[in-house]
Amino acid sequence: MYTTTYSSPIGPLTLAADAQGLRHVMFPQGSRCFEAPEHWQSNAQHFTAVMAQLDEYFAGTRTSFNVKLSPQGTDFQRSVWLALLQVEYAKTTSYGDVARIIGKPKASRAVGAANGANPIPIIIPCHRIIGASGKLTGFGGGLPTKQWLLAHERGEGQLFNFTTP
Repeated sequence: MYTTTYSSPIGPLTLAADAQGLRHVMFPQGSRCFEAPEHWQSNAQHFTAVMAQLDEYFAGTRTSFNVKLSPQGTDFQRSVWLALLQVEYAKTTSYGDVARIIGKPKASRAVGAANGANPIPIIIPCHRIIGASGKLTGFGGGLPTKQWLLAHERGEGQLFNFTTP
């Protein structure tokens, strides 16, 4: 597994990939923060395309990604992650809506769990999924990060500075 650190407006993100594609985007804080194991090889050259696309995303000039992805999960999780890729930039949808999209209308809690297990946040846009009431719900990078990403996509990111807890 190859890894590198990407400096972003929401803090340093750890990227991990193998020959199959991008496997992880890891946050520096929040419930899903993760530190790469020492045996992973640091090598930024494997991430040229994804870092360029993240630069464009954070600059506000990219609304979707087209890098090779290789998320590891169950068939159900991967079906949820594929559905997340269909949620348009700057839009939000609910866990129940995603459950209906994948043909499992009663599985909104399971969709929430799969959403929370997304190993490639931002690129697989799990931050665009909110509660049925419209309320922001949990996010692996922390709710301030989720709020920042949604505001950024709506063109409101400059209204407040992101600070890590």
